[in-house]
Amino acid sequence: MRRLQEAYTEGHLSHEELDERLHQVLTAETHSELVSALASLPEEGAGPTSTIAAVSGRIRRRGVWRVPRILKVESALGRVRLDLSRAVIEHPVVDIELHLGTGGAEITVPRDAIVDVEGLRAGWKEPLYKAPRRSRPGGPRIRISGTMGLGRLKIRHARR
Repeated sequence: MRRLQEAYTEGHLSHEELDERLHQVLTAETHSELVSALASLPEEGAGPTSTIAAVSGRIRRRGVWRVPRILKVESALGRVRLDLSRAVIEHPVVDIELHLGTGGAEITVPRDAIVDVEGLRAGWKEPLYKAPRRSRPGGPRIRISGTMGLGRLKIRHARR
């Protein structure tokens, strides 16, 4: 029950999902019923937060790189480009927390990723993101939150 409550407070479950899974846990009679109620939750102690920061200049990550469970990106002046299309993503949910002053950000996500920008507060322009018409199940969930001053966030899915 504790793991479900933590997942709910961290935003991994909706209120309805929490109610449904709590019911599963409380009525479970076998270990496999408990396992199914906890399926798709992030691991306990999902790992440390990594921070990429720059006062001015460009922040860029591309190619093959390991994406942490929680990635904070901080920049007062300058552009941010994160390319996750060839990155190693080991977690079903990745939180990217942006704290940008001026300058835009561009994030390329894997083709099958599900993107959530509900937690992002934009000061000047709203994020540019168009969800794909058809998405394949099983991709990572990329949740983008934080604040952006002057600049725009552009999100696109990789073509391959």
